[in-house]
Amino acid sequence: MSKRPARKKLGETVVRERPTHEHGAKGLALLTKKHVAPAKVIEQINRGLPFSELEHLRTEIDEPFQSLARQLSISRSTLQRRKAERRLSPQESDRVMRFWRIIRRATKVFGNVGRARQWLKFPQRGLGQAVPLEHASSEIGAREVDDLLGRIDYGVYW
Repeated sequence: MSKRPARKKLGETVVRERPTHEHGAKGLALLTKKHVAPAKVIEQINRGLPFSELEHLRTEIDEPFQSLARQLSISRSTLQRRKAERRLSPQESDRVMRFWRIIRRATKVFGNVGRARQWLKFPQRGLGQAVPLEHASSEIGAREVDDLLGRIDYGVYW
């Protein structure tokens, strides 16, 4: 018998509960689900995501915390403070959501998270040899990465 995560229904939105890295507490994995009501995500971002979402993102893309924090424009001291507070600011939460959006799209295009990770970490010709994760550190760059993923998905890479 496999241990599947419990499912919890919130209004019309179904989200998966999963243990977080902090003291075994449970957190909502809002950002890893495909069909979450945008209003629910916006509400969570405005409150500030739990720090565990950043930890989960770091695990998903297999990137050191310092490198990920730099890409998200979070200083080392702020990162330590957020870890102690166990909550990100709304602005930081928005940037974390941007990375989740790119990772989800890349995983869909390439078929699995391993291939998506590999593509996201290496220079891409369609981005002028920029590394997609670094390019996505701004909203404009993230849109370019998303656009390139769309072109790859539809077979019009160049």
